[in-house]
Amino acid sequence: MTDSFWNSLIAGLCLMFIFEGLMPFIAPNAWRNTVVKIAQSNNRQIRMVGLSSMIMGVALLYMFL
Repeated sequence: MTDSFWNSLIAGLCLMFIFEGLMPFIAPNAWRNTVVKIAQSNNRQIRMVGLSSMIMGVALLYMFL
């Protein structure tokens, strides 16, 4: 059971790197502009996006696993 967990965790991390790399590879200028806009946002907005992302991730894991 432990091997399965670690294999799944590593596969998930690998998929995260793939998805995170898509935007800078496909549209580097749009990605750069987005990063600049995020950097100019206030901490509350960034935290809310992070919280929403985590909640959505937990909900999807709960739904599909």
